[in-house]
Amino acid sequence: MLSSLTFRTVVKTGRHPSSSVVRRSQVSSSILRWNSSAAPMSSGDWLDETALISDVPTYKNWINGKFVSSSTSTWMDVRNPATNHVIAKVPQTTSSELDDAVQSAKISFESWKNVPVQQRQRIMLRYQDLIRTHTDDLAKLITLENGKTLTDAKGDIFRGLEVVETACNIADKLMGESLGGIGTNIDCISYRQPLGVCAGIAPFNFPAMIPLWMFPVACTAGNTFVMKPSEKTPGTSMLLAKLAQDAGLPDGVLNIVHGGKDSVDGICDHPNIRAISFVGSNPVGEYIHARGSANGKRVQANLGAKNHAVILPDADREATVKALAGAAFGAAGQRCMALSAVILVGETKKWVADLVEEGEKLKVGSGFADGVDVGPLISRESKTRVEGIIEQAVEQGATLALDGRDVLVLGFEDGNFVGPTLLANIKTDNAAYTNEIFGPVLVCLEADTMEEAMGIINSNPYGNGCAIFTSSGAAARKFQQEIDVGQVGINVPIPVPLPMFSFTGSRGSIRGDVHFYGKQGVQFYTQIKTVTSNWSYQDTDLGGVAMPIMGQK
Repeated sequence: MLSSLTFRTVVKTGRHPSSSVVRRSQVSSSILRWNSSAAPMSSGDWLDETALISDVPTYKNWINGKFVSSSTSTWMDVRNPATNHVIAKVPQTTSSELDDAVQSAKISFESWKNVPVQQRQRIMLRYQDLIRTHTDDLAKLITLENGKTLTDAKGDIFRGLEVVETACNIADKLMGESLGGIGTNIDCISYRQPLGVCAGIAPFNFPAMIPLWMFPVACTAGNTFVMKPSEKTPGTSMLLAKLAQDAGLPDGVLNIVHGGKDSVDGICDHPNIRAISFVGSNPVGEYIHARGSANGKRVQANLGAKNHAVILPDADREATVKALAGAAFGAAGQRCMALSAVILVGETKKWVADLVEEGEKLKVGSGFADGVDVGPLISRESKTRVEGIIEQAVEQGATLALDGRDVLVLGFEDGNFVGPTLLANIKTDNAAYTNEIFGPVLVCLEADTMEEAMGIINSNPYGNGCAIFTSSGAAARKFQQEIDVGQVGINVPIPVPLPMFSFTGSRGSIRGDVHFYGKQGVQFYTQIKTVTSNWSYQDTDLGGVAMPIMGQK
């Protein structure tokens, strides 16, 4: 276990001090006890270093604008994936603490919903500026707890920041419709109103982006919010909450709780929570959707994926191979939009050697180290699972063209590292194809025609994303029209829409029918109110006991 002093050493160096190799990382020594002249913060921040458990500090909740220590007796480890050392403990927030957070949000909603939308937008303008200012701080938190490289962590933050930027101009998406003179002296208008208290449940793989998909949109639309980050990566949400307060978000509008299934169940069951947003695995998402919906809540749930790339012989060989390697192995494959399956059409079946060569170029190591391309998996359990699927795939007939299971990272021998791995000659019943691996593993299938490749994709239960690489406009047009997947890239490996659009995964990759961010994100967090009014300045027949029929002569 780590002492409080050792904990700060880990943050400073990106490693445990007992390791033999010293990294040259420029990580701020105060990042987890963040302090900044731009947004000053006292020592009473989100880490409690006075009530150490097993000699490590503990995370607090964020309730009604304050960091509050938990009274729980159940604590979970927060580990550095590059070393597997415990760096902090996160509480299983108690039911009474969750209720405190919801009640804080409920009380704050009564005043927050009446704040003019342009004022709420101005808070988001200040917020996006603070996120930009503290990108390095946020990135170091992400790398410490998630393992991804600092460069990738900054991309995580930036894609979330873009959603905050769109929230700064949310007013036109809240506008309704009107029609005057539907009857004598009678007009009808509609407009969008906030729901009330909403909640978000986020995964470990995007500690900044996914929470920023949720609460900035919900809060700017007039709701209040209870956020539960992953228990594996809680730090980023804590800093995001403090920055939101510093931007002017009133106390109680945003609250942060922690924990595992007990917290999830509490959110699904709480009578004062109106809507739930979730991103994560299929089993958990389907559970949340069913339980939340049964309790009368709106639920949007982005789930798993098996994202395919179809490679036609006329594609740019060098550019395509580099794009595939980056999309498959980046973030150690822990992206819901990672390209995990490539279908090689015709002569491109010979490109496997090129993909192996490109994968071998990628450097595996600590996300804090210079020049690293692939960081660790989130946990030992994930590493064991990924390696198990690789072994099972080979037993079922796959060719192991590139094996990343025995990768050695000096000084980080206990880390959760798996290097880029490529499995060729994959069939659709192979375990490496039927499972979402969530690791740096690319599976290669073969097809004789584009139509055959499209048939493989359309037969897969997932519908998150796919891509085609070709120089033929006609082939690309046919692909985008006939493929049954919600997000399509044409010579683009990871087609995640920018937030002026919405994230539109489909089929087995989503539960609920209203998507994240963009127009649909606003629609999810609001409800339409329609008002029919009669202001008479001439005689009007308001009708009797029969159904009123307006405008009939």
